[in-house]
Amino acid sequence: MKKAFLLVCVLTISVITTACINNFAVQELNNKAMTFMEQGNYEEAIERLKSSVDLDDSVFESHYNLAVAYTKAEDYANAMKSYQKAISLKPEFADSYYSLAVAEENLATDIKAGLLVIDDNGDLQKVEQRNDVDEMFGSDAILTDAEKIYINNLLNDAVKNYNLYLSKAANTEDADEVKTHITEIEARIAGEDKPKSEQSEPQKEPEAPAEE
Repeated sequence: MKKAFLLVCVLTISVITTACINNFAVQELNNKAMTFMEQGNYEEAIERLKSSVDLDDSVFESHYNLAVAYTKAEDYANAMKSYQKAISLKPEFADSYYSLAVAEENLATDIKAGLLVIDDNGDLQKVEQRNDVDEMFGSDAILTDAEKIYINNLLNDAVKNYNLYLSKAANTEDADEVKTHITEIEARIAGEDKPKSEQSEPQKEPEAPAEE
């Protein structure tokens, strides 16, 4: 299999070679960022790549590599934004869709685990500790309806992007594994707790006829 499915751990997502970048300063920043990533220093890599994007916002490699750095730093929300920008610049590159789907899955997992919450403005916020999570027994957080909807949307988008990956990488060796994983996500979506607004009303038990 070309890539491994990991929902919490960071995947091994390769950076893109920068040899074809015409802007020398942008290429140098990408190369330095790649060195930092090899050393596991993702924060420094992110700073170099953000500077690269500031110099030239039209370079696909800078946005994709920035997304990879965010993924390895487990900042999946920002990784998603950078993958989406990379896709807008080079929509035919199949791995962008796979990597975006991975980030969406990981973000959904973090929210379910209580590592992130959705505030009153609908924004994601990182939390140090939630009282409704029992880490000893591995229980998930008690989710709000907004968080349940957010997770559901993330997983549906992940399915869409895995399918786009398959359509753009028709001969990929991991097609069967990806298809199996899509089925697993769809089963997970079906089994997720639904927000109250999407729950069906409980059926009333039929009443016995009144005795005459």
